[in-house]
Amino acid sequence: MNRKERLSSCRLYGIVDTGYTAENQLLSVTEKLLAADLEILQLRAKNYAPERIEELGSQLAPLCRKHGCLFIINDYPEIALSTGADGVHLGQDDGALAPVRAMLGPDAIIGRSTHSPEQALAAFQEEADYIGFGPLFPTGTKPGRPAIGLEDIAGVRRRLPEEFPVFCIGGVNGDTLPSVLKAGADRVVIVSWLLTHPNITETAMALRKTLGEI
Repeated sequence: MNRKERLSSCRLYGIVDTGYTAENQLLSVTEKLLAADLEILQLRAKNYAPERIEELGSQLAPLCRKHGCLFIINDYPEIALSTGADGVHLGQDDGALAPVRAMLGPDAIIGRSTHSPEQALAAFQEEADYIGFGPLFPTGTKPGRPAIGLEDIAGVRRRLPEEFPVFCIGGVNGDTLPSVLKAGADRVVIVSWLLTHPNITETAMALRKTLGEI
């Protein structure tokens, strides 16, 4: 399968985030996530120098390839290219997608963060390969960004092709997941709750089963 075909089967989107995982634990936490056969994983290292992100990405990319997991770099297309990552995730303020597509090529995965139905539709029209939609609930991962709630999930899913991946994000955890799924989501990003869980591998496996990924 190519990258886009592999993306289509992903339901649980993992993020190894330096805000919740100490730098000296990144490799071990990544290995625990990959032991659950996670299918997509992003490296997010906010406020890190690009050179250090590139170093970390160069360590994680081979691990993800070994496990058949798509590897995504947050924010930096050039680092995605240099580390051999499968793609990049961009925010609303990170510019147009067309130049990034030209840089990374047609097979690369490009994701976009969206915070409203209008932004979600715009990202699809801009030919993003998937979107993150949220934050659904208040979350320390995105301090200062207001939660958008659950009301728009079903509408966004109706306005976009059924096969287009919409990953709901922001405060999703074991307690809130049932309400997120009931609201119409079928793919989620779970960050802090999973990274700080006592048993990351077993928890990720259970989440994948709940989402119908396995």
